Amino acid sequence: MTNGLVHSRSLDMNQGLERLRRAPATPGKSLEAVCDRVVATLRTGEPAADVTLLLARTHALPADRVATWEVPADPEQVARARTLATGRLDAWHLDELSFTTEPVGSELVTNAVRYGAAPIRLRLIRDTAMLICEVSDGSSTAPHLRRARVFDEGGRGLLLVARLTQRWGTRQTSAGRTIWCEQALSTADASGPPEGS
Repeated sequence: MTNGLVHSRSLDMNQGLERLRRAPATPGKSLEAVCDRVVATLRTGEPAADVTLLLARTHALPADRVATWEVPADPEQVARARTLATGRLDAWHLDELSFTTEPVGSELVTNAVRYGAAPIRLRLIRDTAMLICEVSDGSSTAPHLRRARVFDEGGRGLLLVARLTQRWGTRQTSAGRTIWCEQALSTADASGPPEGS
């Protein structure tokens, strides 16, 4: 959102923000319709600045589709993290993704242990069409994809992650950073784990 929607010569910023909080949102309507209604309600005349409003519809996943583990900052804990992740994939009946998730998760956890800062957290998210693997740590530096030379012992980790997954990225958080990657679920897997899993 830009200031033009909530601030003008005749409207204090705090008043405008309060009006935005009370703006009517109609459940079941398209985001475009809700956006049009909010803008129409809040605009009282010609704005002093550009008006931009971005809306997003979110959905919460059931708790059984998210698995989170704290990982001590110890290289020996990488194997434990790998075991936990593959165990969860087995419980979700996603065994076929273990072949990719094991090296990808291991690489992200190893990078967090080596170059990050505590606390380190591994999280698997079984979304409707994707398996998302996230590793968060307390560091604020962004990782960089680089190509290792033939005799380099390191430097291939993120390249491996990029090659084995559909997408990967990083985002800053208030506590540090999160590095994530996505793997597509098959059509059969996307419907979710069987009842009782």
